[in-house]
Amino acid sequence: MTDTVHNRIAMLRAERGVSRRELSEALGVHYQTIGYLERGEYSPSLFLALRIAEYFEVPIEVVFSTEPFARIGSEAATG
Repeated sequence: MTDTVHNRIAMLRAERGVSRRELSEALGVHYQTIGYLERGEYSPSLFLALRIAEYFEVPIEVVFSTEPFARIGSEAATG
């Protein structure tokens, strides 16, 4: 088991048409932090993770996981 935190931030941003800069400004973090998070180079604090989920108005499990997310369109994702 690794300490990697997987996320769907890039997918949620794209889905809603939000830039990294817009998200970073809403969260009060540097825009590069969003890139680091999306690439898995940085794990967010619990507070930041909760704020990201709150921003997208989804449960935290929709954004973050300790296991890789199933690819969209794969059988695991649909069933």
